[in-house]
Amino acid sequence: MSNIIVVLPKLEDSRAIRGVLMKNGFQTAVACANGAQALSHMQDLNDGIVICGYKMADMVYTELHDCLPEGFDMLLLASHAVLNEHWQSDIMSLALPFKVRDLINTVDMMNQTIMRRRRRERMKPKKRSAEEDAVIREAKDLLMVRNHMTEEEAHRYIQKSSMDSGTNMVETAQMVLAMMRE
Repeated sequence: MSNIIVVLPKLEDSRAIRGVLMKNGFQTAVACANGAQALSHMQDLNDGIVICGYKMADMVYTELHDCLPEGFDMLLLASHAVLNEHWQSDIMSLALPFKVRDLINTVDMMNQTIMRRRRRERMKPKKRSAEEDAVIREAKDLLMVRNHMTEEEAHRYIQKSSMDSGTNMVETAQMVLAMMRE
């Protein structure tokens, strides 16, 4: 579940929306009355959704949007006139007055997008350090010399052994080096 920060000019409005979201199964981080408070709370979070109005006590939504940390998406609550005049493609919006169902569906859709983004990040291969690349390179070189393999064959051997043993390629390369040096 994503972190949700509700920031509206009136704190009681922020709390009311937070209450509606919590009643519908969302866990919200905080209700705020100004952008500075919202930004302060975002520093402790990796990602999430900021629900805000067009104008807060200390800034307008575009200023808040420009300050959002990476991983945060914005849902702007504003009148049709404001939304038509200030439309931005990277900001989700909901026209006032809105139905609770529309708010819940919009937040749920944004939450699903964040969850997919998290999964993609977790699935990305981690970058290897120069030392780790050197270990793999050394193991491939040793396999190429001792077993007369091409570089591609040596790489595939380390990769397959890694998958078969459930270890990463660096650990497998270290095992290959340890066994072949003895």
